[in-house]
Amino acid sequence: MSSVQTPREIKLLVRSGCHLCLAAAKTLDEVTSRLGYTWQSVDIDEDPELLAQHSEEVPVLLVDGRVRDFWVIDAQRLESLLAG
Repeated sequence: MSSVQTPREIKLLVRSGCHLCLAAAKTLDEVTSRLGYTWQSVDIDEDPELLAQHSEEVPVLLVDGRVRDFWVIDAQRLESLLAG
């Protein structure tokens, strides 16, 4: 029996003009493409609830609905999380 990789819901919460968000998106692109995942960018300025919750933490990485990282997304930690 072969193991099937569980699909993950990966979201990056961002804000316009955020240089850390651009760096995080680049990291997500690199890691997810290597592992065969896709991810979604969500602008928190378009969602009042997310804005109230995360305005000082962007970018925020959510995997399967749970906050996994914020400000600087570490590629090695992200790869371990997704591969594990």
